[in-house]
Amino acid sequence: MTGKTVRAAHEHPLADGAAPFTTLVELTFQKKKVERWIRFGRKSFEQIIDRRRSLIGFAPESIFAFVRWASNDYGTIVSRLDILRAVGRGEPYQTVPFVRPGGEILLRIDGWRQVQRVLALIDAVDALGVDPADVAPDHWRHVHNRLSAGQEPNP
Repeated sequence: MTGKTVRAAHEHPLADGAAPFTTLVELTFQKKKVERWIRFGRKSFEQIIDRRRSLIGFAPESIFAFVRWASNDYGTIVSRLDILRAVGRGEPYQTVPFVRPGGEILLRIDGWRQVQRVLALIDAVDALGVDPADVAPDHWRHVHNRLSAGQEPNP
């Protein structure tokens, strides 16, 4: 069976070059319709599927931010940001759409206003000269909890 046949049969791209236990994220860009992109994180694998889609991989323990946005003729229908930790073999995880197998959710925000707030907080970390992927997982949990309670996160 050729690679093309296998892809067609399963309707999912194969990660031929990804190391074992790599967390895979399917990214998509379709102007004014669907955008799924990585805000930060150190990718260990990348495969371009076609001009609109690619597959990005993260090694276990990696922290990354995954942004999802979609709209229709009436406006935005999905606006979400997840900061995840890629899990290793045998670790528990939560499922997230377009992330295989899933990850440990450190922060999950819905709604464009909240997503913008988190993007601004990520920019603030960047402005300090710190890579957001190097920030402690507990910081992102703190940000999630404070925003969920309607409060500003502590610096």
